[in-house]
Amino acid sequence: MSRREKIEEMLLDDPSDTFLRYSLAMEHRSEGNHDESLERLGELTRDETPYVPAFFMAAQQLVDLARINEARMLLRSGIEEARRQGDSHAAAEMSELLSSLGSLGESHDADSGDDDDL
Repeated sequence: MSRREKIEEMLLDDPSDTFLRYSLAMEHRSEGNHDESLERLGELTRDETPYVPAFFMAAQQLVDLARINEARMLLRSGIEEARRQGDSHAAAEMSELLSSLGSLGESHDADSGDDDDL
């Protein structure tokens, strides 16, 4: 039985366990199942009390997938949530990652993609 399968089995007993849900998302990432991982991390960011580490991990994964603008938006939301929860360390980590992105992924002329339609 794989680690992912073990986590899934434990989640059957307690489907709301935040750490198990987070662990499952990270297992999906390590298996290369990025869409599933990002979906599960996204669910954690939308919980009644959002799980702050999920913002950071999802943003890192988005950066790895060259989805920079999505990562940037998620980091901004994560920083705000971390501050709301009093987690200055997480806010600082996410701020550092956001800063490191600089202008990566920014499109300065949004109409350039429309040239293919001509």
